[in-house]
Amino acid sequence: MSAKKTTVLKGLEQSRWGWLLLFTSTTTLICCALPILLVSVGFGAVSAAMFSNIPFLVDLAHHKVWLFAGSGGMLALAGWALYRPGRTCPTDPVLAAKCETADRWNRRFFNVAAGIWAIGFTAAYLSLPFLDLYEKIFGG
Repeated sequence: MSAKKTTVLKGLEQSRWGWLLLFTSTTTLICCALPILLVSVGFGAVSAAMFSNIPFLVDLAHHKVWLFAGSGGMLALAGWALYRPGRTCPTDPVLAAKCETADRWNRRFFNVAAGIWAIGFTAAYLSLPFLDLYEKIFGG
């Protein structure tokens, strides 16, 4: 297999990796953060209807610890792969430009996925402790 074809295949694999990360972090947002947000703003009936009409959301919510752990592990692995020292692009100018473009998009995907994951994690695990702390401090 030629070096050019190998590089193109690596770029394709990296693109798929980015989409997988975005998908897994989005599921954490849908299963856990969205229902909490809907209930918080007074749309509890919408949240209940969503869970009754989309059955896989119940399964995701039941296994949210594994969902967050798995997607967080994948995000950590992707962060290491994207930001590890010694990563270089090919010396060929055409391939180097493609590599830099792919790297820029992979970093964007990673940042969006990490942001979505952080929002979901905060909503699922940190919102109640923050509310308790707020009530202790301000006597709410």
